Amino acid sequence: MPVHPIPPPPIPANELLPSRHWYATAGAIAIALGAVIGAFGFNNAIDSVDTDHAFANGDTVTLRLEPGGEKSIWVRDQEMGPSAPKCSITGPGGPRLADPGIDVFLTRDETWNPLYAIDVPRPDDYQITCSSDMPSKYAIGDSGGFLALAGWTVLAIALAALGITTCAVIILVTAFRRSRHRKQVSSIQHSSPVSETLTSPGRSADA
Repeated sequence: MPVHPIPPPPIPANELLPSRHWYATAGAIAIALGAVIGAFGFNNAIDSVDTDHAFANGDTVTLRLEPGGEKSIWVRDQEMGPSAPKCSITGPGGPRLADPGIDVFLTRDETWNPLYAIDVPRPDDYQITCSSDMPSKYAIGDSGGFLALAGWTVLAIALAALGITTCAVIILVTAFRRSRHRKQVSSIQHSSPVSETLTSPGRSADA
């Protein structure tokens, strides 16, 4: 009598290991490392100079500063005359203004250059006053403008590449392990006892 094995049922996808949620995890990692971190750095760079609270010649601004805060005084360059504007800082502990180096900060219609780097000895309130032969506009900001933006751009590209690579590795490893698990489960099902249907010529199985 011929034996007709009953094929094992198909293996549900949600029973294979590792879980398919790793595909979503891989995508989330790629997005987080690339878009989110890149956008965060870009936003920090474009907001590095507080042009919304600019001040003019003779104005005194009071700032809460800390050592190592990397703050600078920036000046809008189209208002600079033949002689560079002068600034002074007063406060406890002998604060000083230093060479800020070369950099630039761009807005939609303005160009700003660093005028002085601010160096303070301890956390406290400090007063800053600037003057120039021509009407000038000043703002307080971080020590990095274009260079900070360029640095964040390079970092964002590197993180995006890392995110894509990590995503691809997770997807490949997950797919490989799920395929191996499918074969293992299928092998176990085929090796287990199966039901048989017995038939004989001219006689049905229910006879």
